[in-house]
Amino acid sequence: MIRLGLSMMVVAAGFASSTFASSATEQLDLATPPAKATGTESEIQRFCSNIADAARDRRYQIQAQELATLQADIDKRLEALEAKRREYEEWLKRRDDFLNKAEDGVVEIYSKMRPDAAAERMAELSPELAAGILMKLEARKASVILNEMERKTAAALTAVMASAARKEDPT
Repeated sequence: MIRLGLSMMVVAAGFASSTFASSATEQLDLATPPAKATGTESEIQRFCSNIADAARDRRYQIQAQELATLQADIDKRLEALEAKRREYEEWLKRRDDFLNKAEDGVVEIYSKMRPDAAAERMAELSPELAAGILMKLEARKASVILNEMERKTAAALTAVMASAARKEDPT
């Protein structure tokens, strides 16, 4: 038994001395600066590679938040633009309705005028407006008015009407 106890003590003493030696070596390694800079660089590289995924994920998250903010801003602007477009279309429709009514009234007035008086008044109008009125008149009435106009004015109005007819008819 004494032998058994003695051998246990020897084993325990050996274990303690090896443990002390290894911990002392580790402490010595930690206390002394590395001989080469590559050891430090490799530690830095390992650290950076360990946090690279987390940093990349955070950057992606920040970019996603910025994109969401920009998308919300674009959506607001699109809504405002769409509202303005609807407002403009409504205004344009009212304007066109008014012009059509006014134009029909003007055409009716010129259709009831004497041809010589109508020719004299149309000569003072812009060629586009006069041609538009003439195009809306009955062909017989328009030809009588053109006949009463000066030759150059009538030719210019006829040219405008012909070009407008080509634009309306794509064939």
